[in-house]
Amino acid sequence: MAFERGSVLRGVAAGVLTLSVLVGASACSSSPPKTFSTQSDEPGFNPFKFGRGKQAAPSSGSIGVNGFLWRASLDTLAFMPLASADPYGGVIVTDWYTNPEKPDERFKATVYILDTRLRADGLNVTIFKQIKDAAGSWTDTAATDQTATDIENAILTRARQLRLSNIKN
Repeated sequence: MAFERGSVLRGVAAGVLTLSVLVGASACSSSPPKTFSTQSDEPGFNPFKFGRGKQAAPSSGSIGVNGFLWRASLDTLAFMPLASADPYGGVIVTDWYTNPEKPDERFKATVYILDTRLRADGLNVTIFKQIKDAAGSWTDTAATDQTATDIENAILTRARQLRLSNIKN
């Protein structure tokens, strides 16, 4: 049998056409779509509830991090201009702040809230420092670790105060 030019392409085109008709027809079927219920009163194994226990789902208006840490971070860094704040990711970035008493240095802070619980290890603060040189341009320099630790402690203290004021007697 001799090889005819174009016979293979006609076979591939016919196969693709048949497959597209079958897929299109199955997409237009009249059977109702299957729905999955996640209600807890149904007996049996539910793979969508595995490991979640009886935790309440977060409401649409809630933030993704600990609210006390979030509010305390904003309160503590209120003296610095705010560049961005992401309550769902738990990131607060300030803009450069220059102390009027020391106009040749400026600071910038980034706060990461890492947990939904009020814990000391659920918070990370990074401080950036720049010094103005003789030419008038800003150069990066290392900020002391104690500065970041002091701000973390101030945030944690404020978060504890907010939590205690929120407890109902």
